[in-house]
Amino acid sequence: QVQLVESGGGLVQAGGSLRLSCAASGSIFRINTMGWYRQAPGKQRELAARIISGGTTNYADSVKGRFTISRDSAKNTVYLQMNSLKPEDTAVYYCNTNAVESGSFYAMNYWGKGTLVTVSS
Repeated sequence: QVQLVESGGGLVQAGGSLRLSCAASGSIFRINTMGWYRQAPGKQRELAARIISGGTTNYADSVKGRFTISRDSAKNTVYLQMNSLKPEDTAVYYCNTNAVESGSFYAMNYWGKGTLVTVSS
């Protein structure tokens, strides 16, 4: 199994910054992608940012220029630096990885439990 543990959520005023962290552990053979999805109240879960094993990054249009995703491959950890936060960024942020477990042939998606980010106006 692969476990994801998130940290770094909280309450911040509009214009402020937060940094989320997510560490993957378990019997991991290979990580293909790591990223952050978010789900605002009453809305569907959506991709915020992700990083692919070669280093390519993808961002939602709504966070481009404000959020930066990075990783520490040696620690199987991904970070999301969120700057210039807006009230509309308020959501539960979920860490996600697409990874292959040791002894497996197939990649699977794994999810963290989520961390709440609240941006006050």
